[in-house]
Amino acid sequence: MKNLMILMVVVVGAATLAACGTTTTSRTASGAAVGAATGAALGSLSGEAGEGALIGAGVGAISGYALDQYDKGNVD
Repeated sequence: MKNLMILMVVVVGAATLAACGTTTTSRTASGAAVGAATGAALGSLSGEAGEGALIGAGVGAISGYALDQYDKGNVD
């Protein structure tokens, strides 16, 4: 039950902060930071915090970049 509560807090926090910024660089970086923190938190539940952080950073950076391009109208 405690792990589920931690997971819910991390997911809500990540969704709130995902891709903050106004430039492509800041949105990509903030996406990576939020992804790394979320990945580390989730990975720590299985004992693989480092691996989770790396995967989360990659997914977060890609998501931040994609959201930036969508907001700028470069993606249909």
